[in-house]
Amino acid sequence: MALSEKTREAFLGPLNKNNPVVVQILGICSALAVTVQLKPALVMGIAVTIIVALSNVVISALRNTIPNRIRIIVQLVVVAALVTLVSGILKAFAYDVSVALSVYIGLIITNCILMGRLEAYAMSNGPLDSFLDGLGNGFGYMWVLVVVAFVRELFGSGSLLGFRIIPESWYVANGGFYENCGMMVMPAMALILVGCVIWAHRGLNKEEEK
Repeated sequence: MALSEKTREAFLGPLNKNNPVVVQILGICSALAVTVQLKPALVMGIAVTIIVALSNVVISALRNTIPNRIRIIVQLVVVAALVTLVSGILKAFAYDVSVALSVYIGLIITNCILMGRLEAYAMSNGPLDSFLDGLGNGFGYMWVLVVVAFVRELFGSGSLLGFRIIPESWYVANGGFYENCGMMVMPAMALILVGCVIWAHRGLNKEEEK
């Protein structure tokens, strides 16, 4: 069965032209906080994707039964339950990543992307469209984190996913020519890199529009 234009846009839009981070400027705080290394950034992106998609489905399915005056409370309860579940799974099966992410997993509850999609999309669309919207926004959020974390870990630590990429023999201490860029592990560099991604994204899309 072919998907409608609206359904395709719900998934594909957030990946590029309606990206939650580089276009809507949402979720910036967590994008800056968890991108020192690639692994935590990937896990954070996956966690947000799962939570946005599932909470969208639940709220969409219940939208006609939720009293308008308590809709935000219901949304928060659904999100909090999913965040608690994801946090428990991480602690059980990926404890080191859970520690690295620290409080930021819990703060998904207040993530602007998540609450925005529930209020702006899931409350007025069906479960399938809402699910795809959640996946699209989650993946759109995740690719920005991955790009920033890739650059920061590679040039800040010389590794990716914990594996050594830049050989030890290249370092000045071992008679080589290379030194890690200390600025890459500082929060300010995350902000600069996100700004560069926004600039590049808008420049490319401007060229496509022409």
